[in-house]
Amino acid sequence: MVNLIISILCSVSVGVLFKYIKAKTSINIFLITINYLFAIVATYACFRPEIHFSNVALNPYTISLSILLPLVFILLSLSIRHSGIIKTDIAQRISLVIPIACSYWIFNEVIPTFRWIGIITGFVALFFILNKREQSNGSNPVYLLLVFFGYGIIDVLFKQIALQKAIPYTVALFYIFCGCFIFSSLITVVSFLKKKFVIQKNAVFYGLLLGLFNFLNIYFYLRAHQSFAKNPTTVFATMNFGVILLGTLIGAFYFKEKLTIKNIAGLIFAVIAISLVVLSQIEKI
Repeated sequence: MVNLIISILCSVSVGVLFKYIKAKTSINIFLITINYLFAIVATYACFRPEIHFSNVALNPYTISLSILLPLVFILLSLSIRHSGIIKTDIAQRISLVIPIACSYWIFNEVIPTFRWIGIITGFVALFFILNKREQSNGSNPVYLLLVFFGYGIIDVLFKQIALQKAIPYTVALFYIFCGCFIFSSLITVVSFLKKKFVIQKNAVFYGLLLGLFNFLNIYFYLRAHQSFAKNPTTVFATMNFGVILLGTLIGAFYFKEKLTIKNIAGLIFAVIAISLVVLSQIEKI
């Protein structure tokens, strides 16, 4: 459970950093590229993975994640621009249904009653927490759907990476970050040539900081999946509900965002949901 808690803290830190960066500089693909460059260096420095390019290492899961991870950052920004941050946040969090469905139908997990109650309670919590006034009247359902499927598929792919026996997950992580860096670099070059952005001096610093939290988030997320190999819904549910619970609290107390009575009720439901999921893991009920 410690791995999962650390992953939640790092995931929320990424969100807080994005919110802070928006006030200091523009968020573009160059910043994301620097983030993956740092993640590569950190992975190699910490784990010294044995690098051997083979079919085992370059499997469909690592290749898919190499493309999806940077792509979902772009889709997230487009969705926020065209549909607003609230609807985008809903699409991102409700994507939880995809890995939960896969846990039941693909991974053949037997989900205890308490965990089902916790998951349902969590979705009630999401409804109340995300029940805020939308500032944007326009909406583009295409980007919302892409964010929904993108995050859901990424969760499932990380579960598959954690289950691999052929190579250590630290080696897989190195290949994933390398792939992400190559893919985002290509987009960066194209965007730069088309003069879609300018490289700002503080983008490198924020990119490195983002890379640190992103690396720790994914590393401990994979470790959590290994710890709960037979109970992936514990990881999926606790991660999603924990991130939005902590993120909302930080938004209220640090960024002084106003919470309605419905939002506060959602926080209470989120605490109950996480407690039920964790209890079901401990007691197997």
